[in-house]
Order: sequence, then C-alpha cells, then structure tokens
Amino acid sequence: MMNKSIARKSALVTRLFVTLLAALVLAGCTRGMSDLRAWVAQEKVKKGAPIPPLPVIKTFETFKYEDQDKRDPFSPSTTELQNNTSTSGPRPDANRAKEPLEMFALDSLKMVGTVGVGSKMEVLIKDPGGVIHRVHVGEYMGQNYGHITAISEDHVDLVELVSNGNGGWMERPASVALGEQ
Repeated sequence: MMNKSIARKSALVTRLFVTLLAALVLAGCTRGMSDLRAWVAQEKVKKGAPIPPLPVIKTFETFKYEDQDKRDPFSPSTTELQNNTSTSGPRPDANRAKEPLEMFALDSLKMVGTVGVGSKMEVLIKDPGGVIHRVHVGEYMGQNYGHITAISEDHVDLVELVSNGNGGWMERPASVALGEQ
C-alpha cells in the first residue's frame, strides 16, 4: 500500500517537472524577435556585389559546299541514295495484322516451356503481364518483326527485321532461351 502511494507521488512529481520544463522551453521561444528583424533590415540595406557581364557569344561563319568536286559530308552520297530507292532486300509486311506478342520487346518475353513433340511442338512464352501464350513456328513476336523459324526444347530461334539506317532493312538472328526457374 505504501509503495503505491510513493509510486503515485513519484509519478506526480515527474509529471510536474516535465510540465514545468516544457513551459520554460516555450517561454524561451516566445521571446521578442526584434534583434532578428533589425539584422534583416541591415542586410537589406547593404549593396550586393556587382553581377559580372554576360559573356560575348561568338558567331561562326557559315560555309556552303559549292565546289562540285567535294561532297557535302552531311548529305547522303549517291550510292546511299541509290540503295534507298532500291526495292530489293527484306521488308516488313505492312498488310499483316500484328500478333499479341509483337507489343512487347523481345528481352521482356520469357520462355517457360514447350508442349508437344517434333513438328507439332509449341513453345510457352510469358509476357511482362504474366500471361502465357502458345506460339508456333511461323508466328511473330517482339517489336522488330521477329519471325519464329525454329522451336527446340530449350530455346526459340527467330529472325528480326531491323532498320539499317539508310532507309532499308536487314535481318538479324535472335533467340529466346528457356528461363531458369
């Protein structure tokens, strides 16, 4: 019984001490701010350092390639122009409807398994959304017109069509391997 009353008195004294300490701290915060306002006013009156002038912008002479013996290095050569206008070489089929896996980059697609054997083998491809698609030889996947050429138990081979930078297209082999589980 005696211990409880001592504990209560001790708790009461502790609360009173914390309250008194908080009141003193708050009283210190409410002190006038006249010295701060005076310092800000003094700083506003002072002149700032002069701003250095802007640097002079140099102008460059333009040069026109008028000499017929020299080629403009920024325009395509006659060989490049001839290659661009030729219709030979691979081209994407513009009339073909896009397949669902052509929405995703090839490196975001994962091979998760195969179904079937021999020529009837299908590959299971998981897209970034977690949906699994059955894919056969001859179908397309990836954003570079990837045409599936072969399916094996541990990878899918395909041929992509990528721009050659001159307005034409070139074939690039690629594959998607069975991912580690």
